[in-house]
Amino acid sequence: MKIGILGTGNIGKTLVMKLSLAGHDIKVANSRGPETIDPEILRHGARAATSADAVADVDVVIMSTPLGAIPKLVPLIAALPKHVVVIDTSNYYPARDTRIDAIEGGMAESVWVAGELGRPIAKAWNAITSASFAEKGAPAGAAGRIAIPVSADGDHEREVAIALVEETGLDAFYSGTLADSWRQQPGAPCYCTDLSLEEMPQALASAERERLPKRRELAIQAIMERVGDNTTNPDSDYAVRLTRALFM
Repeated sequence: MKIGILGTGNIGKTLVMKLSLAGHDIKVANSRGPETIDPEILRHGARAATSADAVADVDVVIMSTPLGAIPKLVPLIAALPKHVVVIDTSNYYPARDTRIDAIEGGMAESVWVAGELGRPIAKAWNAITSASFAEKGAPAGAAGRIAIPVSADGDHEREVAIALVEETGLDAFYSGTLADSWRQQPGAPCYCTDLSLEEMPQALASAERERLPKRRELAIQAIMERVGDNTTNPDSDYAVRLTRALFM
């Protein structure tokens, strides 16, 4: 498939490497320009591009940016043909993204994103730490393979997102519509807890919507106390121990 990836943060760069290694035709862009993209992530054949070029003539666009940057992508995404599948990996963190009243009022993050873009999306790769994503992928059927939730309203978006998740070394579990995707938001039992496919249904079912924001903020406070800032990601073992203790 021809895939454009917007964003070269910790999740984005792993997506570039894993999906290009899987044989997909990958173009990648960030907000600073193609010359700033680390050549290391291009070693499997991906190409650095401008944002406009990255989304031109593709089958899929993956947005791997902070949720607060989504409005800036609206003009790019609005110009895409209807058949192009858009996948969002973002999560809402108010201290980083600024307060979004609709989400604070209970709207699922992915519903807000789809509304901003004015088109259907799928949500995937948001519920795994960047370290686990980079380090813990495994072949299909391998013992201990991590599962992540995938939400979408449309069949095509769901099928494409699930297939691509599987190709990045993870089991994909369809978690339902975008309206129900709050079950995979920060603070939920399936969020960054490295669960198996068998464990995923119970984790989704046990999510308590009103408790997610408090749990999310507790995790942020614990991580900042450990690493000293809000930009450094902790190692995967610590992060998973923390999220399991707070979210499950």
